[in-house]
Amino acid sequence: MNIENAISEASKILEKNNIKSPKLDSEILMSEVIKKDRKFIILNLKHEIEKNSFSYFKSLVNKRSRGKPIAYITGKKSFWKYEFEINENVLVPRPDTELIIEEVLKFSKNKNKLNVLDIGTGSGCILLSILDEKKDFYGIGIDISKKCLDLSKKNAFGIDVNNRVKFIKSDVDNFNYGKYDLIISNPPYIKRTDLRYLEKDVVNFEPKLALDGGIDGLSEIRKVISKSSELIKIGGKFFLEIGFDQKEKVKQILKNKGFYINKILKDYSQNNRCIISTKK
Repeated sequence: MNIENAISEASKILEKNNIKSPKLDSEILMSEVIKKDRKFIILNLKHEIEKNSFSYFKSLVNKRSRGKPIAYITGKKSFWKYEFEINENVLVPRPDTELIIEEVLKFSKNKNKLNVLDIGTGSGCILLSILDEKKDFYGIGIDISKKCLDLSKKNAFGIDVNNRVKFIKSDVDNFNYGKYDLIISNPPYIKRTDLRYLEKDVVNFEPKLALDGGIDGLSEIRKVISKSSELIKIGGKFFLEIGFDQKEKVKQILKNKGFYINKILKDYSQNNRCIISTKK
C-alpha cells in the first residue's frame, strides 16, 4: 500500500472515532513509522510502504482511535523550540503554555542571573525552555513524582541546559530550599467532580495526579501560593497557571499572601490561563 491510501484509510478510522484532526494525526503517525518528516510524506504520497511498516502504522492508528494522545504514542512533543520527551507520567505540553514563556521573556528582557523555581515541573518543558533562552539563569524544578523528574533530567540533557538546573523530589509543602526571583507553576486545578467531563484524550490517559485540584479545584493552588510567598524574593515575579473560571478566587488568595496582581494572561481561546503577580 502507498502512503496516500494508508493515510486515507487511517483518517476515516480516526474520524469515525471522533478524533479532532484525523488527517494530521494520520500523517504524524506515518511520519513516526517511516522515520521521515511530514514534508516527505506530502511530497511522496505514492511511495509504497513495507508490509511490516503498514502493520505497525495500523497499530498506532488503533491506539489513537481509542483516544491515546499522539505525544504518548510517539513519546515526544514539540514545545517552544524543541521536541521534548514525553510519557504517560507527565501532562502533554499545550501550545497555550508557550504564552507563559513569552511573558517570562518579556519580564526578564533586561534581567541577568535570575534564580527560577518551577513547582510541579512535569516534563520540565517550561523551565528548560526559559533556561535555554536565558543563558545565565539557574533553575530548580520540583515534583512529587520521581518518574517525572527522571524525564525532566533527560530533557535537560537533550537541550544542553543540565549544568544550570537541579531537579528535586519534594511536595511543595516541604520544600524550603533557596530564594527565587521568578516562580512558575502549573498546578492541578480541575475540580474532582469535573474530571469525568474532560475529553477522553485527557481523562483516560493523562496523570490524574497532575489534574485533580481537589473538591473546589483550588486545594493545590492554595498550597503553591502559600509556599511561593515564602520562597520568592520581594519584587519577585510569580507566574501561576489557573482554570478558566478561577481568576477572582485566585486573585484574592494571592492578595492575601502579599502579592500584587500585574496581569491576567489569556490563552488562544481567550480563556483566563495565567495570573502574573509580584511579591510586595
